[in-house]
Amino acid sequence: MSSAILECADVTKSFGGVPVLKGITLDLEPGSVTALAGENGAGKSTLMKIVSGQYSADGGSVSVHGTHLAPGNPRDAVRHGVAIVPQELASIEDMTVYENLFVGRELTRGPFLNRRAMIAEAKETLSAFDVAISPTARMGSLPVGLRQIVEIVKAARTGAQVVMLDEPTSAISEREVEGLYGIVRRLRDHGVAMVYTTHKMAEIRAIADRVVVLRDGGLILDRPLAEVTDDDIVTAMIGRELDALFPSRVAPKADPVLEVRNLQVEGASGPVSFDVASGEIVGLAGLVGAGRTELLEAIFGARRTASGDIVVRGTHVKRNSPAAAITEGMAMVPEDRKISGVVLSMSVLDNGSLPRLSSFSVAGWLRSKARTKAVSDVMSSVRLRSSGMGQLVGTLSGGNQQKVVLARWLTGEVNVLLLDEPTRGVDVGARSEIYRIITEFAQAGMAVVMASSDMPEIIGLSHRAFVMRDGVFVGELDRAALDHPSVQESVFRMATALDGPTRDPDPAPPSTPTADERPDSPEAAS
Repeated sequence: MSSAILECADVTKSFGGVPVLKGITLDLEPGSVTALAGENGAGKSTLMKIVSGQYSADGGSVSVHGTHLAPGNPRDAVRHGVAIVPQELASIEDMTVYENLFVGRELTRGPFLNRRAMIAEAKETLSAFDVAISPTARMGSLPVGLRQIVEIVKAARTGAQVVMLDEPTSAISEREVEGLYGIVRRLRDHGVAMVYTTHKMAEIRAIADRVVVLRDGGLILDRPLAEVTDDDIVTAMIGRELDALFPSRVAPKADPVLEVRNLQVEGASGPVSFDVASGEIVGLAGLVGAGRTELLEAIFGARRTASGDIVVRGTHVKRNSPAAAITEGMAMVPEDRKISGVVLSMSVLDNGSLPRLSSFSVAGWLRSKARTKAVSDVMSSVRLRSSGMGQLVGTLSGGNQQKVVLARWLTGEVNVLLLDEPTRGVDVGARSEIYRIITEFAQAGMAVVMASSDMPEIIGLSHRAFVMRDGVFVGELDRAALDHPSVQESVFRMATALDGPTRDPDPAPPSTPTADERPDSPEAAS
């Protein structure tokens, strides 16, 4: 008799006649963590939604301890101990932690809710998982990482024997990741079968006992983690060997495109000065909260600056004005594409024309043919995979959504490209394509500034990199330093103040205030 808790037998699923799952057979053993890997669109989320009863399979079956689950019935899945914690959390933010833990299973005393008993039990449950959260805290006041942990604890409290986590670290800090790992390990030690989807090799190595890879709806790899290399996993995911994740770099030109002089960002401990040449990719490294995002937003005019100069190809750019930045050829790709990058409910065409809508209109009327051709051309240039310009961006894979965010700026001239975590939530195959696109942008003469928490990304793409702490530069690394075997340790030491600054930039000469900065100017008064 099988010892598996959960068994998927020849599960198939199609949408609109397109096969998404092609006969998946998979068992989950108690007390194990299975990493479910694959590119966006490989079928991972569809499989998890079928197991959790959100979708009905077209064929095959899902069983728990030999009992078939009712297709498309989430209640039956929960009743048999199957729980899912989706990437987009389903917690009720206006309710407290204990109310979220007991929602649908409230404790009562006669006709009244027994809040005291629920708070006490919630406190005991959280304590058992070493989670230091007040049961009476409002859920919406917690960081995403802690809300995620509460959702996992909720699943465990209801007696779940199978817990599936969909991209659990996509929106949380490194410190919160360690807390998440602790919860996963505790559940594994209590005999729970865990499924953990991720794009990150480091996470697979840190938490999984076994790795399963889906590609184009088929099961390509199912092996104990100890028996496979990272290259084996990547090759299974993308169907080819990834000899060079990062394309070769072409040396930048000598002429500066972007000049930042004594820029004082609100909240930073001091001003920042640096140049970026034509064709140069400059990386911004540092810990979460180091001020990388704030600096990019300040250069783009989306975050307040108190003083300083920003110059693009010799032209002073009005500070604190995104419109002025766009006029001078600046483009910004934000960290969270789903909140600040794209409108998921709008089409590729509409998203592609958003930054430069005025250039496609005359007297308030859209020039439809010109807009469609311009957006279609730039989306083709980045090899966007979509069904057409009318496809909703929310239905694209993460990598293709990011391509839309990148490409839409190319409908006009771009001199400076500001990238904030350009491959967050993007699978390894799509990462390779995005790296190629960024490198090609640089080769076309753009000045690229890229903030990333992924050190291999900084090392692999950058011509030069700055390490940030408290909003200022505490170190500069040239290409030779980036190629040094101990570069990651050096960056960590600088970022955490274990080392002093390795570079004291020469202070730029005092700048002449532009019209928009003089206190007696009409612009300043407004």
